[in-house]
Amino acid sequence: MRPSQRPTPLPPPGRHKRLVMDSRPASRSALLLRRLTVRLAASRLGRRSASLLTLAVVGGFAVYGVVLGGHVEVAKGIVLDVADAAGNIAGFKVKEVNISGHDHMTPPELLEAAGIKASTSILFVNADETRARLEQLPWIQSAAVRKFYPDRIDIAVTERQAFALWQINGEIKVIARDGTPIAPYSDDPRYVQLPIVVGEGAQKQVGPIVDALARLPALRDNVRAAIRVAERRWTLKMRNGIDVRLPETGMEEALATLMDLDRDKKLLTRDITIVDLRLPDRVVVRLSDAAADARAQMLKARAKAKKGGPA
Repeated sequence: MRPSQRPTPLPPPGRHKRLVMDSRPASRSALLLRRLTVRLAASRLGRRSASLLTLAVVGGFAVYGVVLGGHVEVAKGIVLDVADAAGNIAGFKVKEVNISGHDHMTPPELLEAAGIKASTSILFVNADETRARLEQLPWIQSAAVRKFYPDRIDIAVTERQAFALWQINGEIKVIARDGTPIAPYSDDPRYVQLPIVVGEGAQKQVGPIVDALARLPALRDNVRAAIRVAERRWTLKMRNGIDVRLPETGMEEALATLMDLDRDKKLLTRDITIVDLRLPDRVVVRLSDAAADARAQMLKARAKAKKGGPA
């Protein structure tokens, strides 16, 4: 029976997906092999001779492709087409592919990466090589490929999780916890609330800074981005414009100190531009220009008052 030509609706993300391989026109080399095999199978030489001819034709195409020179990849494609056609004639055509574990990746994308198409024979699917090809996809953390003779393949994938956004060279990328870029940024609702890290090397240390801020939600919610400085330390860019400079070591202790100062002194709501926590024994604060001018005027007035002059 021919499979229905109606498109099969996609399942919910991550659910099991069964694909029935559509019939498509065979390649020219595959059609040639099919004619030769059918003719020989009907002759007195019988099925065994047909199989021998199939092998001979496959080998002949391989040798031809290599000898031709400069077209090795083309030759490989021809050989694979011929081999698949032979396997399909023998009853080993892939008719069903079950895919599970996908969310961001679509079944057609996974099939293309796996190299499985309508003319594929299960005999010539290398499960380990197929798994390796799938795991080269940015979204795929791991994959498992199982063959069930005569005509079924099961593919189970585990996708990486979107962990943060990484801004570098004017581009924003979605990255996994291990720093692997997995997709360009888009307005996908799953991305808009992700923390942002900026700069060279920021993706390599994204886990510790995101985890540290997650333990301080009141601070985290007011951080616009974490900027990696010289691949050694972080500066937090707050939503109100204040920069919080963190030390290379003792980052969590510095954040705890910052929260204590904000609780007791309302530090992060004052008219300041920089909070420098890089020194272990002190906190350095830089006032905004307006606050600095106001402070200078106040100190000047106090000095005059002490001298007995007009305030």
